[in-house]
Amino acid sequence: QVQLVESGGGLVQSGGSLRLSCAASGREFSEFNLYAMGWFRQAPRKEREFVAAINGRGDSTYYADSVKGRFTISRDNANNTVYLQMNSLEPEDTAAYYCAASGLRTAPRWSYEYPYWGQGTRVTVSS
Repeated sequence: QVQLVESGGGLVQSGGSLRLSCAASGREFSEFNLYAMGWFRQAPRKEREFVAAINGRGDSTYYADSVKGRFTISRDNANNTVYLQMNSLEPEDTAAYYCAASGLRTAPRWSYEYPYWGQGTRVTVSS
């Protein structure tokens, strides 16, 4: 059974930091390095949007313009885990954050290219 489990969300003040984690399990992820991983977010009353993606080897990353320079995506293939370090958080970053896995070797930014999704973790940034 494929499973992606996010953790690390919470309430933080503007300017603060959080580190999200996403643990992947299941037979499909026995070769975790074959999967590109992405983070998406969905704020209340808004559509889900791309945040960041990383390729299978972890040597290529992509970011939404809104988080570039503040967020960092990384992965630990030995432990089937992907991270999102979020610094200088702003109230506009408040959203549910979702981890997703793609069978593509590259790091796509379109949600339809990710067949596997976690349940999400909520991030709230207070002003």
